[in-house]
Amino acid sequence: MLFLRHPAWLWLKKHDKAKLPIINDGLQAIFDDGKLFEEYANKLFPDAVKVGFNLGDSSYLTMPQRTMQTINSDAQTMLQGRIEAGEITCIFDVLQKTGDQMFDLFEIKSSTEVKEDHILDLAFQTVVLENAGFKVRRMYVIYVNKDYKRKGEIDIHKMTTQSDVTERVRFNIENTREEIEKALAIIESSTPPDFSPRHVGLSALSEWMAIYEILKPQVEKYNIYKLARLNPKLIGELEDLRVRLIADIPNSVDLNSKQQIQVKVTKEDKRIIDKEEIREFLSQIKYPLYFFDYETFGSVIPPFDNTCSYQQVPFQYSLYMMDNPQGKLIHKEFLHRTNSNPCIPLLEQLKNDIGDKGTVLVWFEPFEKGRNTELGEMFPEYAQFMKDLNARIIDLMIPFSNNWFVDKDFFGSASLKKVFPALITEYSYKNLAIQEGGTASRTWKELIFDGKHQNKKDELIKDMLEYCKMDTLAMVQLFKFLQAEIS
Repeated sequence: MLFLRHPAWLWLKKHDKAKLPIINDGLQAIFDDGKLFEEYANKLFPDAVKVGFNLGDSSYLTMPQRTMQTINSDAQTMLQGRIEAGEITCIFDVLQKTGDQMFDLFEIKSSTEVKEDHILDLAFQTVVLENAGFKVRRMYVIYVNKDYKRKGEIDIHKMTTQSDVTERVRFNIENTREEIEKALAIIESSTPPDFSPRHVGLSALSEWMAIYEILKPQVEKYNIYKLARLNPKLIGELEDLRVRLIADIPNSVDLNSKQQIQVKVTKEDKRIIDKEEIREFLSQIKYPLYFFDYETFGSVIPPFDNTCSYQQVPFQYSLYMMDNPQGKLIHKEFLHRTNSNPCIPLLEQLKNDIGDKGTVLVWFEPFEKGRNTELGEMFPEYAQFMKDLNARIIDLMIPFSNNWFVDKDFFGSASLKKVFPALITEYSYKNLAIQEGGTASRTWKELIFDGKHQNKKDELIKDMLEYCKMDTLAMVQLFKFLQAEIS
């Protein structure tokens, strides 16, 4: 699977893994969700025998022997076994006997749909099993039912969905055999394959770029790999033209509108500022004025009643308020600190803090509005309050996402983490212990929901409050910046 993401990824894993970046909070959260979902999904097979292994001991090496012993026993269903066939090996999630040396193969995935990599993963496992002399009758993916809402204890049969993907897997078998040979050649090579991002396959380009920046650090700040909405095909085209910098991209290259604007401001080294559009946008704002931001957490296992898998549940907010254009800036905040559903305490305080009049500025309104709508559905007594609150929301990102204000240092993005440091130098996320939302979410989940790190509770609470406060302070500063630009 690493090979299919990028051939060099597999080579590094085998020959130079020190160059692979450490697992960040976002990726670790994905791993954690996968492990947690697998633990729940295994309950679909109550009589199964688990082979398994422990990290750091010899149990991985004994897996093939223990797996064969289990297959040859009376067990009908096996979990986490390992099969070897020559140079290739796989660990399966679930293997179920259907006849003499005949099995059904199940892959457990913590996604809400069947994806291409699930099919290719199963194709590889099928090749291993069949090379080892077994027959695979059917292949299935067990994944998350996104429509399931928790009511009391988790009902694993309702929370999961099972799809028969046999035909799709069989269609990919021969190609998988060919890719296995290529992957083995990569492993055996003493020299790495081309590191270029043009060879990215299954993975998101951003995943490989985190590795590529370690392998080939780009000295020039405005290099082509920082072009917005980049894709492997475009990278290949630019590399073939020997273009290194955004400013050197020729007009003959087919770019989307966002990329064209980014290239223009980089070449001209001049901002785009549409003062009339910005002035009209700001004229909508009514005082008292609020700057508002949620922090949320989600889990593959719905944490509370009436929540779904991966639903983003607000546990924190930061709120700045100004009564009038010359008024004092007042800050209010909420952070839920007990292992319970944070929604009602949050709603009670929010209703008092945000009032019923004035504009509420957020960054990327679909997120805050979406959470408000969900909260109104979960707690009907607050539905009208949430509806009225959404009607007051204006997205401060609009002048930047609509290209009314563009700076080359946005690198084609309108995210707060790109816009803010490019325009405001007095404040910085770099001085904070928590610098992005994924870390804030994971910190709250581990500290409050899971009860970990209690010896550092006060420090971590302080870190979460400072991070969320910075998000709203950033909006305050950018609002003032826009006001100054049109004055």
